Amino acid sequence: MNIAAAAREPCEARSSAVTASYWALTKPEINLLILIVTFAGFCLGLPAGLDRFPFLLLIHTLLGTLLVSSGASALNQFIERRFDVRMRRTARRPLAAGSLEPASALRFGLLLSFTGVIYLAMAVNLLASLLATVTLASYLIVYTPLKRKTPWCTLAGAFSGAVPPLIGWAASSGGLSSGAWALYAILFLWQFPHFMAIAWMYRDDYARAGYFVLPRGELGAQFMSWQAVVPSLALIPVSVIAGPGPVYRLFAILACGVYLYYSGRLALERSNSAAKRLLTVSIIYAPLAFLLILLDRF
Repeated sequence: MNIAAAAREPCEARSSAVTASYWALTKPEINLLILIVTFAGFCLGLPAGLDRFPFLLLIHTLLGTLLVSSGASALNQFIERRFDVRMRRTARRPLAAGSLEPASALRFGLLLSFTGVIYLAMAVNLLASLLATVTLASYLIVYTPLKRKTPWCTLAGAFSGAVPPLIGWAASSGGLSSGAWALYAILFLWQFPHFMAIAWMYRDDYARAGYFVLPRGELGAQFMSWQAVVPSLALIPVSVIAGPGPVYRLFAILACGVYLYYSGRLALERSNSAAKRLLTVSIIYAPLAFLLILLDRF
């Protein structure tokens, strides 16, 4: 009995390690934010006067979006596996660390992606599925290769990265209106300071791996500064438009002001500590901005 138990332990440990590797492939920390903004888009897109909240439709929407997002993350790591090895930030990812075979990750990513797209089409609606498909394709086919060619890759990534609230809105309303595009604009602009903080903190890593996310030399610092400050400034009027309530607008301006302050600190100091502070603030700001809009609506 003890021998059998001892033999099972290594098998269970290997199974747990493989499960953890597949879980890491999906980038759960990113998925959490995607689910939050998709949920907000769903709730804000609901037609007025509904008798009951469509909980089942919400679950279908979140599940389908989660599948597509997880598949995109897995496929992105498959594509970039040879470059992830060269970066301290990504060296522990499953494929870079060798804990999963590339073919397994490819199959996993394709299965999740296609399942998510089909699931959204069948359980939600075709528009939500189409938006998810466009996001998946642009993220993998446009943004991912551009990271090695031009610092304007952030712009391409922001277009696809801001789609999740549109998926939620389309799922609950069957279409897209100006309110949906206001949510899109907020998430679109938010991404620039957020990614500039990451790009500055790991600029040596990115350069070592051959990523061209920032121009070389002093031009890179100027590029980072502009992309951190200008979108943060643009967030103020966009956020004010997103909600009509005076209390919401006050808190939205305060939140944007804090985001702008830390973006400005990074632009002026150009230090890793300033980048870390901006990154922390950006992680708080995104869900907070959508929560404020939800509270203003309901």
